[in-house]
Amino acid sequence: MRKKITKAIFPVAGLGTRFLPATKSVPKEIMTLVDRPLVQYAIDEARAAGIKEFIFVTSRGKGALEDYFDHAPQLEQELRKKGKHDLLETLRSTNMESGEVAYLRQHRALGLGHAVWCARRLIHNEPFAVMLPDDVIAAEKPCLQQMVEAYEETGGNMVAAMEVPAERASAYGILDVREDMGSIVSVKDMVEKPKAGEAPSNLAVIGRYILTPAVLRNLNKMKAGAGGEIQLTDAIAQEIDGNGVYGFRFRGQRFDCGSKAGFLQATVAFGLARDELRDDLESFLHEIIAARKAAE
Repeated sequence: MRKKITKAIFPVAGLGTRFLPATKSVPKEIMTLVDRPLVQYAIDEARAAGIKEFIFVTSRGKGALEDYFDHAPQLEQELRKKGKHDLLETLRSTNMESGEVAYLRQHRALGLGHAVWCARRLIHNEPFAVMLPDDVIAAEKPCLQQMVEAYEETGGNMVAAMEVPAERASAYGILDVREDMGSIVSVKDMVEKPKAGEAPSNLAVIGRYILTPAVLRNLNKMKAGAGGEIQLTDAIAQEIDGNGVYGFRFRGQRFDCGSKAGFLQATVAFGLARDELRDDLESFLHEIIAARKAAE
């Protein structure tokens, strides 16, 4: 029987420069998508997959992120006094209990691989998940839950994968596929940000991973890869002939909320998915599109 995945690492040390000036004082991870911070979507997805321990790799200026997961006794008391029990339950769902969450500092921005390596002492010798909150995935069954179920069949290391246009491949880690088994592919190589025209496939790695502790040992070598950074992709690729590496084509729609366009697209999509917002938002979008067409 495989060890259950109960720990997840959330690398959230980035400065969010694409969202300046907002991120001058607000960590990107708590920017609001409809009415929940980006990081809450990742936490909810992790909980649905059975994650019990949440490890955040942060940097200076992320205090608001830590405060978000703390209890707010005064606010809870006010909501209770006013009989706003629905809001009280919503607020309680954001709380993290003592011992459930840990915060670590990444003191130097040396890449995603380095951020994951920073959490090595809290992982010990267990398989673990890595989740990038910038990647928000709308899915009937949460993406990480899909992956955990697939991992129970394959073991080894697993990365979430999706097909991307050839001209966008150079922005991703790309899988070189050994065998395509439908939703699961076995991997013979991984290339981080290949040059234009040199991608081995159009299957890109996105921000969900299930990894063996051997990946952390590979990261101990601190070998710089693409862009002069310590790449998580490189450390995973070293396990292809060992524990094995698999790509998983998840069912769902991924939004790149690390970009302004992706964040706006996600806002519209998640707004339209809400019963209480759909009619007003649809009407507004139709009006805007009609006005633009009339002006052309």
